[in-house]
Amino acid sequence: MNRENKIKKYKKGYYKTNACNETFTCKVCGRLVVPEGAGSNHRNHCPNCLCSLHLDIEPGDRAADCGGHMEPIAVWVRKNGEWAIIHRCKICGALSSNRIAADDNPMKLMSIAMKPLSQPPFPIEKIEELTRLMGGEGSIR
Repeated sequence: MNRENKIKKYKKGYYKTNACNETFTCKVCGRLVVPEGAGSNHRNHCPNCLCSLHLDIEPGDRAADCGGHMEPIAVWVRKNGEWAIIHRCKICGALSSNRIAADDNPMKLMSIAMKPLSQPPFPIEKIEELTRLMGGEGSIR
């Protein structure tokens, strides 16, 4: 193990201040992920399936012992208009927010963003009834 790899492995918080320029294979879809094209120095998820690994407790600390797959469950828009992905660990349920990367799959991002509209928490046929119950006239025509 060379000196730089020892520093990465044993120095706490190394990835908070240093770029993560490592190539890796996604554990979910098997795609080779390279740091180029991310638009950031800190690639932390696959641009194809948007999945990640549970490595950090705080960003860059590599202190999580879980190592589970982090699945993308939602997207949100930050104050500055930048999109971020909400990941949930399939093993321990931990949630984290990660900036999208420049080369992320736009169709996957949009499908995650549209999921609440395509799968509402109630039967869509009940909208008129629910509207009436809330004091509206109940007709969507």
